[in-house]
Order: sequence, then structure tokens, then C-alpha cells
Amino acid sequence: MNYLSHAYKYLDDPYFVAGTSLPDWMSVIDRRNRARSQAAERILDDADPRVVSLARGVMQHHHDDRWFHQTEPFAMLSTRFAVELRRLLAGESGHQAGFVGHIVVELLLDSVLSDDNPDYLMDYYAAIESLDVRLLQEAANRVCTKPFDALGMLIPRFLQERFLADYTADDRLWIRLNHVMGRVGLPPLPDSVVSWLAEARVRVREAANDLLTEPNQKQPSI
Repeated sequence: MNYLSHAYKYLDDPYFVAGTSLPDWMSVIDRRNRARSQAAERILDDADPRVVSLARGVMQHHHDDRWFHQTEPFAMLSTRFAVELRRLLAGESGHQAGFVGHIVVELLLDSVLSDDNPDYLMDYYAAIESLDVRLLQEAANRVCTKPFDALGMLIPRFLQERFLADYTADDRLWIRLNHVMGRVGLPPLPDSVVSWLAEARVRVREAANDLLTEPNQKQPSI
């Protein structure tokens, strides 16, 4: 799951939303510095309800990832996408194709949510904008592997960029994917990926309800 898919059920609780987002923010700041459920669980009795909400959001993020990545729809789509991408990419592209196939399912699922529910994206960014970044940083240091101080720089840029809105257009999503490629040290994706994204988008939309349904839970309405 990606930012919006993790958060859309909790948009009335900004610190819970921040908790669902924190593990992904840490992948940008420092991939080795993880926001962990075990550490979050230890602060569930904090006197500040905002800290408790953030901790619960971190735990929800990891819970969602566990069931989401084990579902049949995700496995089928990400595997199929990896095979198709390998045909589009040059050279030894197996690792890159697998990585992109995985994240494309997640980014396009965010796009389906924001397309079908325009208020979700607006409310998500409003929740992030309402945060006390100093408190957020202090709480994040209690759930991450080691102390850091980058949220004061990341959050304003995150709000300015609003890159989740770019996921709804194939050409802009391709640009955003190439930003990720640069960040993780992989070659840029060719422009032939743009037309492939249009086809992938249709398949993610068709599977969206199943992708968002935790096993043994009532199917969501999107």
C-alpha cells in the first residue's frame, strides 16, 4: 500500500494519518531507519492522545502491509506487471522490473482512490498540514530505530510537491517513478512505460475493491 491507501479510512485523525505515512517518509529520509510497530506499541499509554494516534497509525501501516502483500490480487498483478516490464526494459532488468511491478500496483491503487473520491486527497493533505511538526518529530524519534531531525524539512516539501496528485496521469506518474528510480539507484524507465501504465491502470481499477479488502473483512466501497 501507499500513502492514501493506508490513510483513507482515518482522515479525521491527522496524527493517525501521520503514523500511517511515517514508514514511507522514512524510506525517503533514511531507508535503514525504520518506524517499528514494536516501538510504537510501547508508547500507546502516552498521556498525549496525538502521540498515541501516531503510534497506532504506525502499527496500522505494518498490519496493512502484511495482509496486502499476501493477497492473491496483489501477487497476480505485481507478478504480471514485472513480466511485462521486463520486456520493456533493456539489459539485466529483472530486479528493476520486479520492484516497479510491485510499486506500480500501490501507486495506481492510490490513483483509483483519489479519482473516485476527490475529497480523499484534499483531506489527506489537510491532515498533514494541520500537524505540529515539532511534536511529530519528537514522537517519530520514539518509534524509529535511531534519532533523526529531518521531518521539519520533509513535511513542507511533501506538502508543496503534492505528488500523489500526479499518480492520476500516466505521463506524470512516469516522471514520479523515475524520481524513485534515481533515489534507489536504478536506471530511468523508458518513455514506452507511459503507454504501458495506461493499460496497467485499467487492471488495477478492476481489482481495486479486492486489493483493498483485508481477508475475512467486509469489502470496502470506493
